[in-house]
Amino acid sequence: MKQTFSVSGMSCAACSAAVEKSVRTLKGVKEARVNLLLNTLSIDYQEQSLTPEDIISAVRKAGYDAALKKENAAEPRPSAGESSFGVKGRIIASFILLIPLMAVSMGPMLGVPFLKALPPMTNAVLQLLFTMPVVFINFKYFISGFKALLRRAPNMDSLIAIGAGTALLYSIYSVLAMSLSLSAGESSAVMHYAHALYFESAAVILAVISLGKYLEQRAKSRTSGAIEKLINLAPKTAEVTRAGQTIVIPAGELKTGDIITIKTGQSLPADGTIVEGNAFMDESLVTGESLPVEKKPGDKVICATINTDGYFKFRAEKTGSQTTLAQIVKLMEDVNSSKPPIAELADKISGIFVPAVIIAAFISAAAWLSAGYDFAFALNCAVSVLVISCPCALGLATPTAIMCATGSGARNGVLIKNAKSIQTGLQVNCVVLDKTGTVTEGKPAVTDIIAEDKNLLLQTAAGIEALSAHPLAKAICLYAEDNGIKPLKAEKFEYKEGFGIKAFCGGNETLAGNLKFMKSEGVQTADWEEKSEELSAQGKTAVFFASDKKIIGLAALSDKIKADAKSAINAFKEMGLDVYMMTGDNEKTAANIAGRLGIEHFKAEVLPADKEVFVRRLQRQGKTAAMIGDGVNDAPALARADLAIAIGAGSDIAIESADIVLMRKELSGAVYALKLSRAAIRNIKQNLFWALFYNASGIPLAAGVFYKALGWQLNPMFAASAMALSSVCVVLNSLRLARFNPVTNKEKMMIKYITVEGMACGHCSARVKAALEALGAKAEVDLKSKIATVEAQNDIADDKIKAAVEKAGYQVSQIK
Repeated sequence: MKQTFSVSGMSCAACSAAVEKSVRTLKGVKEARVNLLLNTLSIDYQEQSLTPEDIISAVRKAGYDAALKKENAAEPRPSAGESSFGVKGRIIASFILLIPLMAVSMGPMLGVPFLKALPPMTNAVLQLLFTMPVVFINFKYFISGFKALLRRAPNMDSLIAIGAGTALLYSIYSVLAMSLSLSAGESSAVMHYAHALYFESAAVILAVISLGKYLEQRAKSRTSGAIEKLINLAPKTAEVTRAGQTIVIPAGELKTGDIITIKTGQSLPADGTIVEGNAFMDESLVTGESLPVEKKPGDKVICATINTDGYFKFRAEKTGSQTTLAQIVKLMEDVNSSKPPIAELADKISGIFVPAVIIAAFISAAAWLSAGYDFAFALNCAVSVLVISCPCALGLATPTAIMCATGSGARNGVLIKNAKSIQTGLQVNCVVLDKTGTVTEGKPAVTDIIAEDKNLLLQTAAGIEALSAHPLAKAICLYAEDNGIKPLKAEKFEYKEGFGIKAFCGGNETLAGNLKFMKSEGVQTADWEEKSEELSAQGKTAVFFASDKKIIGLAALSDKIKADAKSAINAFKEMGLDVYMMTGDNEKTAANIAGRLGIEHFKAEVLPADKEVFVRRLQRQGKTAAMIGDGVNDAPALARADLAIAIGAGSDIAIESADIVLMRKELSGAVYALKLSRAAIRNIKQNLFWALFYNASGIPLAAGVFYKALGWQLNPMFAASAMALSSVCVVLNSLRLARFNPVTNKEKMMIKYITVEGMACGHCSARVKAALEALGAKAEVDLKSKIATVEAQNDIADDKIKAAVEKAGYQVSQIK
């Protein structure tokens, strides 16, 4: 059983390591992952051995608190830490108190007259008085840090508590020693202890760390904002019709079957099907598609999409945690709870980091004392080591990058289902493409009917193909319907996967399928083979029909290549990937398509089982293969591939088998996904490098390793500032992924906006779209605004665009 828990009280990577360790010791735990960014624990365990209460109890024993996370994606997430107002209040108060403290401590050295005139004892007492409120305001670090020490699981708060606490206690000791020396008249001792005060260091450490934590939290909230934005898109209420009455209810109370009313400007509280009315829907949330999509009765609508124009009622089919929105949120939370293999190094270091730093601080102090230096110098080095060390930077290096990458992907219609697939995307060196629905539109249309009796052929074809769900079968049935053909009744249907159909139609045994199928059934094909080759050379697929072992004719179909397929395949090649195409079509049809797209490697007449074998063969050759497909017959190959990418418009089985889901139909989404993977891993490596480099160089500097050779000694105040900024820098570096745009100058598309006059309905916009796509461009037409958007790899002259639209029967008033 897999569940997610919210965990509170964690402050650094050492905390997350402690929570993971405490839970993994429980019997029945298969896997446990803590996400420091989201403050969550994702756990896979055996229900027979454990209960959620057992897991919560283990987390509490480790010193933290946990609660089972709510499943309903539409509900806001509770805050896992101190409120922003509380943190800001502490920071403001701390820095206000620092002003007089720094004036009193630094004033005499700077030669400020009235401060220089203060007796040393008075100066020391004033420093103590200004410091204690700062300590009190930030006392949470001492409570949390020392509690963790007592549990033998020290964390970042432990380093702060030991560092600031040691400086504070030694300063208080110095004040007492000054008082005793003053009473004894030992003025030299008074001056010695006056120079051994570290009140300002203790106060600055606490104030600066609080400021750093606040900045880090602000930056972290920006990385996790994608999920919160998705959650908040769903409306909180819904207008439903029940028992003949229209009422407004909370969205959480919706039930399957409810009839919901949606007006212009409203977003949808559930998934469902329109039963009344028409509208234009903004579905950019789910598909990344910028233009509104026209919807009418019978069309599916998706939760949180927006009705930009129109009025309709729809029947709720998926509510609450079952909606598409909830599934996307769940997917994003799952991937952010998982870790790529590259994170293992950081996890191992985090588990031993804080104890190692504490030991290093004690060794540093002991080494300087044994070398004859005074206690104040040794203390300065030890405190600097404690406060410059930053386990947070290590802990945030991976989750912030993963969060930003998945958020960027989701906004562009690319859903990444696990963090491992991001790293696999970097290793991919070949791409295997299914043809139908992936390279082509997946909507074939009949181009030729060749038969002695066309009516008989279409009657037979419509009757037998009506029993099949294959795209070619649907196209043939649609063609027959458009031509007013009444299909013959077909019986005893038998499907031969990858070949065709056998059934009894009009009392005769009838076959429908490819040439190979006809030959296997003993049908004489010699007179038809030349025509089949001719059609194949034109990139068309021939479906033969035979009755009583004799061919009665054929239907030729063609599937349009996607507008962005050529540019996507070129992009794969520029990334250094080998591109392969697989299709069930014959050799000549496959060669035609491959030639037009510039694909050197292709395999024709492939059965569904052969696709999986083909991918396996590539893997045996040492290749890391990404498989891109959309159909049921692609599922085995997707499951076999190192990286499975499913086009979201395809089947549920294909999507279930995939690591990455493209919500839009364009193949360019796969290019984006692979480039995003590369950028994310590059970002993680940068984060880990700088986190490790920072600690590897900062700790020796703080310990005084360079003091004798170069005279470098780090003040604890500067050490605390460096520590606070290191985590912020890691998070800000990850935030660059939120603005990820893989388009280079060479890949930039031509985009033009054409104002078209004369369009009155959906058929008009469809004709304009077809006319523009015939120019080799990708086109979208918004009927309401009368604007057609055209994208193409190369520039298309305005006069060509105008001529194409006018030929379709409409007028162009403006091109921008």
